Amino acid sequence: MVALAGRYDKDCWRAQRVIVSRLCCWWFCSRVLHIVLWYIGATVSRVAIPRIASLCAVFLAAMCAFAAAQSKEPAPRFTAKTIDGEKFSNDSVKGKVVLLDFWTTWCPYCNEEAAIVDRLGHEFADKGLIVLAINVAESKKKVKLHLERHPRTSRIVLMEDTNLAAMYQATVYPIYVVIDREGNIVGNQRGAAGESALRRLLGRAGLASKQQDEDSDSIATSSGR
Repeated sequence: MVALAGRYDKDCWRAQRVIVSRLCCWWFCSRVLHIVLWYIGATVSRVAIPRIASLCAVFLAAMCAFAAAQSKEPAPRFTAKTIDGEKFSNDSVKGKVVLLDFWTTWCPYCNEEAAIVDRLGHEFADKGLIVLAINVAESKKKVKLHLERHPRTSRIVLMEDTNLAAMYQATVYPIYVVIDREGNIVGNQRGAAGESALRRLLGRAGLASKQQDEDSDSIATSSGR
């Protein structure tokens, strides 16, 4: 339990550091824009202000985009072993998209969305999606009994067989985390929001369904006209 708490504290500190970094970047960008606009107002004519202000807006957008890119959060180092004995780590999933599904047997929303998660895992399996359904803080006996009544096709991981559960503990379930092919966290969701929300989450890692691709093509065609 001490080691588990240590890992949890370490990852909480990492998340806080990322948030502080992003806030500092946004503050810096806003201050730069404020100073530049003040200088413009004090030194140039009103005719030139709109043009220079537009350039400043472009500069601010570029700075913010740079800050977002710099603060892209890498997934924490993890290990996980499924109840069937499969082992996973950052190295073994490199080049794959990973969906982490944190769930409990007592959570009705987890049970409602379990079928959706399993279906998406099957749909995108040929595109490199790996789904790890991580049970949080329940015994192996209880989980196996639950799975006998409610079978799942996703890979099941117990809390005792991974350090991931300590990194994303919460009082609201399910929790979804998506890791892209480069090993970065590109999205997370706390609480159930339906299939469309999960598809959008996976879309951030470059996984789009055939219907989504067709919709995008239709929008592009309409815009071209």
